Amino acid sequence: MPSTALAAALADIDTVFNGFASPHETGCALCHLPEETTYLRTPYTRVPPDVLRMYVFEGPGHFDDHAASMRRLLPQTAHAIADGTLDGIGWGVPGLARVAWRTWPAEQAAAIEAFVLAWWQDTLATPTPPYPVAYTFETCALILDSLAPLLERWEPGPVADAHLADCAARWESELVFDELPFSWWVPDDEPAVLAALQAWLAARAPACLRTAGRPDLALRAELLALPHDARWAHPYWYAPSAAD
Repeated sequence: MPSTALAAALADIDTVFNGFASPHETGCALCHLPEETTYLRTPYTRVPPDVLRMYVFEGPGHFDDHAASMRRLLPQTAHAIADGTLDGIGWGVPGLARVAWRTWPAEQAAAIEAFVLAWWQDTLATPTPPYPVAYTFETCALILDSLAPLLERWEPGPVADAHLADCAARWESELVFDELPFSWWVPDDEPAVLAALQAWLAARAPACLRTAGRPDLALRAELLALPHDARWAHPYWYAPSAAD
């Protein structure tokens, strides 16, 4: 069951985007069957899951009006994300990350932001969320085009710390080489985002990693706080280390 905040955000999405359609959509004749394109032109009709997934992760060039199509699909998309039935999270760029949704009417933009943040906080509080936490984190960052609101909400706690340990294990090998550990998101201010994530992980992760019995990984996370040359000159790299 979704949290109270996520349920409220989904209800708001349902209300704000109720009845939207892309009435003049002709679709991509090479990729879409005529009956699939009809869904985009027709409000209030449930889209088959495989068609929904195709549209959500397709590039804007497949649509006459990509933004209108994403608004049409948004209520069903949000519910599928929340209940874990939208295949593709972590394996592609969602449509909301490709449209300028912050320029939409204020009510629409606010509903989208509230949903993304509620989904993220619900994920952090769920011991076994439907998607790997690192995938959810990157998807939220893609849509918001920012890490800051996600990191701000990553409060300490047993479940959130377990998720942090999993993410640290996924991310550390790239962050130590000054690379962002994301498959799809390349922010415009990549150096600043990289530095912010390294600093946050160096400050936040070591304690919970040691509690989780990962002292070697905790030390490597601490090294992220050092400048590049100092990091690689650290004695850690020249001494035997305990296996994780």
